Amino acid sequence: MKSNKRIVLAYSGGLDTSIILKWLQENYKAEIIAYTADIGQVIDKKKIIKNAKRLGVKKIIIKNLKDTYVKDYIYPMIRGHAIYEGVYLLGTSIARPLIAKDQIRVAKKFKAYAVSHGSTGKGNDQVRFELGYHYFGPKIKIIAPWRIWNLKSRTDLINYAKKHKIPVPKDKKGASPFSVDDNLFHTSTEGKILENPKNSAPEFIFQRTVSPEKAPNNASFITIGFKNGDPVTVNGKKLSPSKLLERLNSIAGKNGIGRVDLVENRFIGIKSRGVYETPGGTLLINAHRAIESVTLDKKTMHKKDEIMPKYAELIYNGYWYSKARFKLQKIVDLKRNKVNGSVKLKLYKGNIIIVSRQTKSNAYSLKKVSFEENKTFNKSNVERFINFHKKKLK
Repeated sequence: MKSNKRIVLAYSGGLDTSIILKWLQENYKAEIIAYTADIGQVIDKKKIIKNAKRLGVKKIIIKNLKDTYVKDYIYPMIRGHAIYEGVYLLGTSIARPLIAKDQIRVAKKFKAYAVSHGSTGKGNDQVRFELGYHYFGPKIKIIAPWRIWNLKSRTDLINYAKKHKIPVPKDKKGASPFSVDDNLFHTSTEGKILENPKNSAPEFIFQRTVSPEKAPNNASFITIGFKNGDPVTVNGKKLSPSKLLERLNSIAGKNGIGRVDLVENRFIGIKSRGVYETPGGTLLINAHRAIESVTLDKKTMHKKDEIMPKYAELIYNGYWYSKARFKLQKIVDLKRNKVNGSVKLKLYKGNIIIVSRQTKSNAYSLKKVSFEENKTFNKSNVERFINFHKKKLK
């Protein structure tokens, strides 16, 4: 298809985005550039290329962003201890801003007039993608097929696919499949029997964690080393950001760590139920809090805890590139240069136990905390301290 117009589509190679690709060709008479961001999801590059070429796509871009994703998106979020509604470690939320940013880069490089995504009209991802698109390419048109096309059901999509000879995977015939999103940080599963919160999650949906009952009977031990607030080593071995997270995912997953079953409040105003697996991330956030406990002062730690709910909500809602998030990140990182040392963890059947914390920081004083008599802490000041705070009760 020869056209002076180009659209960059966030393309996975699967059924939905292949249908979107064909639909864009039909309705916009434009050249489609298929763009895939490799952020550690299960990916079949040959399948992506084959399916895109079958639909007449000439330009197919698969970009490896794994280290960027971990270093510039996951690590800052871990430093902020971001947890949405008490349990969700934001594995899908944090991935979308990076994909949106690089998709706009591609659009500018090839002078595309529009970008498109495959997010549904009921979910949060459409917001996250489009806020990212707007931040980096405010003049580039956004096409959201799920909000404007006439395909109203899974049956409509399958019939459209058959009409245009787009392969339909066997597990997607008939009833709607589970909706699965995965990247290096997590896997989420939604839909089907999970939509009713009274139903328990079937074991077969879990992809990267074993059940705690089937985890090894012997504990595993792991030591994570931190420098300037970020993890840099596992058991003394220095690893790249993506390799480090891969290593943690493997160890934690085998020990049944990182499962969450959550009914969450979506940004667009409805509740949804999802099952999340974030094995390595669960280790990181526990270890990071542990190393901060012996390296940061009380005021700094409590300020971080105070802003965390808002910080997490901004990420969840797609405001990664907002002034509000940038402002909170400065507070999060104010004393990150002091967060150095290592934390040893014991992993056993879904549990994480802190074994030890080691640091050269003097934030924790053995002399002051010791029950042995010493002169470094003046107990005579305590009475004045208590009397001062008695006045605040009135």
